[in-house]
Amino acid sequence: MAFLMCNVKSQVLGLNCAVNALIPQGPKGKRYPVLYLLHGLSDNGTSWMRRSSIERYAEAYNLAVIMPDCGRSFYTDMKHGLRYWTFLSQELPEIAASLLPISEKPEETYAAGLSMGGYGTLKLAFTFPERFAAVGALSSVTDIPYHMNDPERADWHPELLDIFGSPEDAIKDGNDIFTLAAQARLASRLPRIFHACGSEDFLYRDNKKLRECLEENHWPGYTYFEEPGIHNWEFWDRNIQRVLKFFFEEQK
Repeated sequence: MAFLMCNVKSQVLGLNCAVNALIPQGPKGKRYPVLYLLHGLSDNGTSWMRRSSIERYAEAYNLAVIMPDCGRSFYTDMKHGLRYWTFLSQELPEIAASLLPISEKPEETYAAGLSMGGYGTLKLAFTFPERFAAVGALSSVTDIPYHMNDPERADWHPELLDIFGSPEDAIKDGNDIFTLAAQARLASRLPRIFHACGSEDFLYRDNKKLRECLEENHWPGYTYFEEPGIHNWEFWDRNIQRVLKFFFEEQK
């Protein structure tokens, strides 16, 4: 595997931004299945490489991995800030495909992430269900309107207001996971979803609500996994392995 540390010019963001990538080393002209792997709120595009063994896990599947740095944006076109959602969902795949030997086929395109990155992953899956074969959401933030009003997370309120506006804006602007899930269920092609959360995670409520939503909507190819665990890298390193196994060994 080659590990590439890139800086690319984003016209959408109006700046040079960091994107790290793992690329299998193989014959010229070959294009590889690709995983867009998203970081959490307090992390950046280096975190999966530094805190997990993703290179070793991806190598076993001959899988390319794209790890963008999207700050604390919640992968959103921010009310007061930059258009990270447009960057992630539109510009980045075009840049990556122009520079790297990755597949652009939906059946070979995947996304996964943890916490804030799980939120971004679910937004991708529910907004563009036809573009992904499967996704993995670990310990995800799912209920943005709730957290904007939650008195126990008052420390989040100013930041979430800057990103999303009001709770009503979050729903109206296409940033509410549950609204997006209900809309996506009507699509003709849906990605399989592997969803995991630790039973002691502070976001357990969010993930229980997501599980109920997807089960009530009879999402095809949905798998939920739960085990004792908190919001930490021990859980995420262990479960990204389950995500990859779900992608490549449990295809339906």
